[in-house]
Amino acid sequence: MRFPKFGLILTCLTLFTHGALAEVSVPVVYLKQTVERPPVLSNLDPIPEDEGDMGAQLGLADNLTTGAFLGHKYSLHTRIVPVGGDLISAAKEALAESDLIILDAPATDILAIADLEAAQDAVLFNVSSAKNALRDQGCRANVLHSLPSSLMRTDAIMQFARSRRWDTLALISGEHPDDLSYAHSLRRSATKFGMKLKSEKTWVFDADMRRNAAQEVPLFTQDLGKYDLLLIADEVQDFGRYIAYNTWLPRPVAGSEGLIASAWSPVVEQWGAAQLQSRFTELAGRAMRPKDYAAWAAIRTIGEAVTRTNSADTETLRGYILSDDFELAGFKGRPLSYRQWNGQLRQPIPLTQPRALVALAPLPGYLHQHSELDTLGLDRPESNCEAFQ
Repeated sequence: MRFPKFGLILTCLTLFTHGALAEVSVPVVYLKQTVERPPVLSNLDPIPEDEGDMGAQLGLADNLTTGAFLGHKYSLHTRIVPVGGDLISAAKEALAESDLIILDAPATDILAIADLEAAQDAVLFNVSSAKNALRDQGCRANVLHSLPSSLMRTDAIMQFARSRRWDTLALISGEHPDDLSYAHSLRRSATKFGMKLKSEKTWVFDADMRRNAAQEVPLFTQDLGKYDLLLIADEVQDFGRYIAYNTWLPRPVAGSEGLIASAWSPVVEQWGAAQLQSRFTELAGRAMRPKDYAAWAAIRTIGEAVTRTNSADTETLRGYILSDDFELAGFKGRPLSYRQWNGQLRQPIPLTQPRALVALAPLPGYLHQHSELDTLGLDRPESNCEAFQ
């Protein structure tokens, strides 16, 4: 069993025994834009108001533990902007405090902040938006992404489906922009891995599926024809829960429901993850969610870079983070690193059902000349990002 922290602790002890180092102060700001969520059919799974915030707090605690050996002082200031609030003004104030910003905001707002004059020498971590465009033609050199892109998640699903020879697919998508974006990623991944998307339908019901699912869903799915796997694009968690076990054909479901690919899940327990899960639960009083993991990874990225460079200089940290030397122990079975062509954190993607880990992508057999992790999401030849060149 591998203990990810052992090497880092050993490095800290080695540096400590060679004499005290100059104190390094590392202020970080967590900037969060509160967004109004669309109404959904069920409220069984409310999204915690502190999602993301608590992941950053756990990352801070980890940084403080390792920083104590080296005289590195970390601080985290959380700024929360209410719905309709002035995020740009808050961003300018945050940038006056620190050049290291954790951004929990929609994609358009992330770009607006990244384009501010005050942000040009900053390092901004996107922990909330999975939009592919932020890693592609819409990339910014000052934005790194610790949250997986939608394409990384859908590539993971297609690798699994291909390994099971579920080659014929059907798709049901909602009408919310996030649903449409995720559906686009599913189509793109299906093409990438040589899968056939045979039929598609859009979910347009406004009836109460809590009462009518057993009657409506079989009829709705009857004309999808024959398929091996039904894909669901329901990123706002509206209708997808009512699809499984109600389809006309008895088929597995994947995507936003059923078999889910995400940055993190409470059922991930291997590779030391159980320890991370328990520490987060003790801190937050709830299970760790994908945005929490992304925020934790962002803070730990800063901590790892500061530890290795003994510097809080933003240019120095960015250079190290994007170098071949950077590695982050992320409790996913292998070291994490950042893609030098678009700032995306490479990471395995757990494929889970509600009560267990099913698989971890990339799956065996998907090879790559640099890293098997680059079989998930935009590889260098596919990327239209020019900001990192």
